Amino acid sequence: MSERLQPGDPAPAFTLPDADGNQVSLADHKGRKVIVYFYPAALTPGCTKQACDFTDNLELLAAAGYDVLGISPDKPEKLARFREAESLKVTLLADPDKKVLDAYGAYGEKKNYGKTYQGVIRSTIVVDEEGKVEHALYNVRATGHVAKIIKDLGI
Repeated sequence: MSERLQPGDPAPAFTLPDADGNQVSLADHKGRKVIVYFYPAALTPGCTKQACDFTDNLELLAAAGYDVLGISPDKPEKLARFREAESLKVTLLADPDKKVLDAYGAYGEKKNYGKTYQGVIRSTIVVDEEGKVEHALYNVRATGHVAKIIKDLGI
């Protein structure tokens, strides 16, 4: 498991395909704040709730200067189905080899019902305009998380 990021750390650079196969880089968002959230799997109940919450609050976040990127190990085709099925407006990125998940400390050991396994740790990293980590939240809950971020960021 990689190290978890801390406020002040440089956010690891990345370029990943979106749901349409277009390459999206963190660098594309320089000069804006970016909420990068990591979720286990498209088209699952918790991840759907979280993605819908971000979509519902996208205009509010954008008006406050934030872009939102959701990253999972799903392939672009599955992300496209997820986007269409749920009318998502959030930019969804595919990280099937888990390199970005790992670089952000969002992949590692998890426990569920007494079993230990490797998986995606639901996490949200807020990156400032200069590419530095402003907030690093790990093991977040899918439900209510977006409202908490909005409150914590003072939006």
